[in-house]
Amino acid sequence: MKIALDAMGGDFAPERPVKAAIEALAHFPQIEKLLLFGQENRIREELKKIGHEKLDSRLEIRHCKDVIEMGDSPVESLRRKRDNSILRSIEAVRDGLADAAVSAGHTGAMVAAATIRLRTLPGISRPGIATIMPTETNLFVLMDAGANLDARPEHLLDYAVMGSVFSEEILGYKKPRVGLLSIGSEDVKGNSLTKDAFKLLSSAPIHFTGNIEGRDLFENPVEVVVCDGFVGNVVLKTGESIANAIFQWLKHEIKKTPIRMLGAWLARAAFRAIKKKTNYEEYGGSLLLGVNGITVIAHGSSTVKAIRNAIREAVEAVEHDVNNHIIRAAEMAGAHKGTPKDAVPA
Repeated sequence: MKIALDAMGGDFAPERPVKAAIEALAHFPQIEKLLLFGQENRIREELKKIGHEKLDSRLEIRHCKDVIEMGDSPVESLRRKRDNSILRSIEAVRDGLADAAVSAGHTGAMVAAATIRLRTLPGISRPGIATIMPTETNLFVLMDAGANLDARPEHLLDYAVMGSVFSEEILGYKKPRVGLLSIGSEDVKGNSLTKDAFKLLSSAPIHFTGNIEGRDLFENPVEVVVCDGFVGNVVLKTGESIANAIFQWLKHEIKKTPIRMLGAWLARAAFRAIKKKTNYEEYGGSLLLGVNGITVIAHGSSTVKAIRNAIREAVEAVEHDVNNHIIRAAEMAGAHKGTPKDAVPA
């Protein structure tokens, strides 16, 4: 297995991606070759700092002169900076030089590059970002988490199908339940998008349980939550923010009295477990599902551990042959696409 890693992607590149590459090679023996795409001199500087000046036989540097910065326009930067690490890593997958591409860089550029260069899988109309989120006892996949901000009902059907495959193959759930994120549990609640999508999902060959509300997300009602990319991205970032805020509030309150500090010390194992569950770096990155090649997008501020786990997710997706499972599932769901009966006018 060969993995292409964008060494220039993220707020702390190339330091963290390079360190993550070294750790990944140690943790995942199934990786035959890890290709580092980026500015070679900067990559070698980082390797030298961590005592890997002499390249591991499983590590290879592919020089790219351009870097897409976080503030760049995705499509414009792909046109203007043609020799960039994001595009080259995606092209490595397209050309069969790598089995998967991983980046903590510009999400929009990664989505655009993958969609343009890899194209969508047969039966899939639009790719989406699948993000793992925790509940008290389980995990669920949220899709779409930001790839497609202006979705149509058939796109949400694609997300339900792909999310179900992800939940089965990566998370290990049999017959995962699918919920449509809306403002009420009744099928008449929501906007034209969710109402039309509800009809499509109801007749699709998935285990659709109906609408779910935002307040129920973390109560373990389903294994797959479907929404458009705008809503999904807001949910994702709000969830991250709330988790961080709660821990800060707890720290502030605990420090007010010695008794509280003692109680916190006694409960430290519980606090550590909760913090680990809500820490994004445990889950690595998010798969961009629906493109014809395994693509993983990590958080821009990813730690070394997070990028290493993003590489792990790429390895798992390749090993589980996720894309071929999606193609088969999409073929089964294909007859259910199109304008649903009694569709609500836009």
